[in-house]
Amino acid sequence: QVQLVESGGRLVQAGDSLKLSCAASGHPFSNYAMGWFRQAPSKEREFVAAIGWSGESTFYADSVNGRFTVSRDNAKSTLYLQMNNLEGKESADYYCAASVRVNATMQSCYDAWGPGTRVTVSS
Repeated sequence: QVQLVESGGRLVQAGDSLKLSCAASGHPFSNYAMGWFRQAPSKEREFVAAIGWSGESTFYADSVNGRFTVSRDNAKSTLYLQMNNLEGKESADYYCAASVRVNATMQSCYDAWGPGTRVTVSS
């Protein structure tokens, strides 16, 4: 099973941009479709974005569409999430996850998860 580790989370100001990374190991990264989820304090984990095996297919939650961009570099076994114009309500732990299903939005469709990286947006 693939192992995942997120990085890049930090404290930013509202309106700032931030890019998260997710490094994969232990299994061919290109075998997996990937997703980003987030969980704010006292809230359920929610879908953010997904990307297909080659990166040509992407899908976003309505709340981030047009501001966030998911991408991947299969040669580096790394997934990215570029987040622009961040809002205070988007403070959360951000998780990457691996799936055999493309553009899956349900957590149950994902087989492997990283430990998360914390993003704090100060407003």
